[in-house]
Amino acid sequence: MITYAVAFLVILGMTIGQILFKISSTALTESGSFFALKPAMTFFAAICLYGITSMAWVWVLQRVELGRIYPLMALAFVLVPLGSHFVFGERFQLQYFLGVALIMVGIFITVKS
Repeated sequence: MITYAVAFLVILGMTIGQILFKISSTALTESGSFFALKPAMTFFAAICLYGITSMAWVWVLQRVELGRIYPLMALAFVLVPLGSHFVFGERFQLQYFLGVALIMVGIFITVKS
């Protein structure tokens, strides 16, 4: 059970990393220089977070078969857009929510098999 909790934290970390990458790209556009403080710091934070989550993912893979745990990565397709909605105010159409529901059903079926 702890392994699945760590896997979820990895997915959450990757989600936050994607949001940080977007913040970095927006700051880069505003500043015009990658070496400005905001884009550099947010990019560095995202890279560090990805490094930590990669090490945690390796720990998870030591304990669970890749084929059993990898479908959980599809949660990122749900969490990243949700995060973008709350952080950036992005909006979604009804088709998006249908797609999210299908992803969630697929994850549930795969994990239970």
